[in-house]
Amino acid sequence: MKKFYQIILLSFLILFVSGCAKRPGVAQKPKIDPSLPKVEQIRVIADITSVAFEWDPVYNERVEGYYLYRGSSYSKLKRVAVIEDRFSTHYVDKDLKPNTLYFYRMSTYDKEGRESVPSDVVRVKTLPLIESVSFIEAISHLPRRVKIIWRPHPNSRVKEYIIERSEQDDPKWKEIAVVKNRLQAEYIDKDLKDNHIYFYRIRVRTFDGIVSSPSKVVKAFTKPRPKMVKGLKATKDLPKKIIISWEPNPEKDIDHYNVYRSPFSYGFVIVHAKVKGTKYVDLIGEDGVKKFYKVTAVDKDGLESFKQDVPVMGSTLPKPQPPIIVSTNINDQAVVIKWKASDDRAVKYMVIKEEKQGILDKKVYKYKNILTTSFVDRSIVPGVKYEYRVYAIDKYQIISKPSEPVEVIIKK
Repeated sequence: MKKFYQIILLSFLILFVSGCAKRPGVAQKPKIDPSLPKVEQIRVIADITSVAFEWDPVYNERVEGYYLYRGSSYSKLKRVAVIEDRFSTHYVDKDLKPNTLYFYRMSTYDKEGRESVPSDVVRVKTLPLIESVSFIEAISHLPRRVKIIWRPHPNSRVKEYIIERSEQDDPKWKEIAVVKNRLQAEYIDKDLKDNHIYFYRIRVRTFDGIVSSPSKVVKAFTKPRPKMVKGLKATKDLPKKIIISWEPNPEKDIDHYNVYRSPFSYGFVIVHAKVKGTKYVDLIGEDGVKKFYKVTAVDKDGLESFKQDVPVMGSTLPKPQPPIIVSTNINDQAVVIKWKASDDRAVKYMVIKEEKQGILDKKVYKYKNILTTSFVDRSIVPGVKYEYRVYAIDKYQIISKPSEPVEVIIKK
C-alpha cells in the first residue's frame, strides 16, 4: 500500500512539473530551428504604458505563430507573449512603465515549439507620463468650503480630473472627488471646518486609464466664524420686561444676532429672537421673573459665532414689599388702621375690606389712591365682622402682595 501511494505522488509531481513547463509566458530555453522562417521588418509605435507592434506576416505552413520577447537590455530578454496565429501582424504590449527604454525581439515557432532564429532587437522607449493641469488656484475665505479652479487640459485624451486634498494635521493625500469632462474647470469642496487650512492638487486620467503626476499644490483656508459677542448685559429693574444689550461685532458682514433664552442658568438654550441691532426688549408681562441669556452673531453666509460660556441673568422688577400694619383702633364707631412701608418704592396704597355678615353673605370694598399710611373707615355696622388688607403700589402701578389681614367687629 505504501508503494502504491508513492507511485501516485510521483505521477502527480510529473504532471505538475510538465504542466508548469507548458504555461504560456514562462521563459524556457528555446529550441532553435534555423530552417524556420525569421520575422522581418518589425515596426513599433510607443505610448505611455504600451507599445504597438507590426510585422510582415510569415505564411509558411510550418509556422504556427510568434513569440515576443522583452527586456531592459539586450542580454535579458524574456518571453512575454505567445501570438498563436501565423496570419497575425499586430500586437500591443501593455502595462509598461512610462518613459522607460525596452528591448524587443520576435521569433516564429512550429507545432513542436521549435523557434526560428530571433529577429533583430528593436529598441523603443515609452512616452513620458502625461502632465497634470498647468494652472490651479484655490479660493479662500468662503463659508465652510473651498473653490478650486484650473485651466482645462489641452490633451484630448484626458477624460477626467482627480481632486486630492490634505491637511496640516493629516498630511496624507486623499482623493475627494472625480470631475468628469476635460473642459470642466471648477470644483467646490463643501462641508469643511471653519477657519481651517487645506491643501489641494489635481491629477488627470486619460480614457485608457493612465493617471498623470500631480499638479502643483495650492493652499486655501475657510472663512472663520464671527467673533464671540462681547459686552452682554441684561436689566433687573424694569417692570414686566428685560432689556438685553451688547457691543456690535467687528465683522462688516454681520446679518443679525441670535438671542438665546432659558429659565435656567445651565443646560440647553434655544433661539428666542433674531435681532438686527444690538438691543432686544424681552416683554415678560410678569413681576420678579428671572431669565438667562446668550447672544451670538450671524454673518451673511450663515456662520454663527460661539455662545458665551456663562449666560447673563436679567429679571423683571419684583413687586413692592407689602406694608406692615402697626395698629388697628376703633374710635367713635370708626376703624382706624395705621401701617408702615417695608421699602421705599410705594407711592400710594390700596385697602381691601371684606364685610362678612354670614357664611354666604360677603361683600368686598376697594379703597384706592391712599397717599398716607393710615385709613379711617366710618362705613361700619355693629355686630358685623370686617377684614382689612393693605397693598403698596409703586410708580409703575405694580401692586404688592397684601399685608397680614386684620379683623374687626364693632359691638352692638
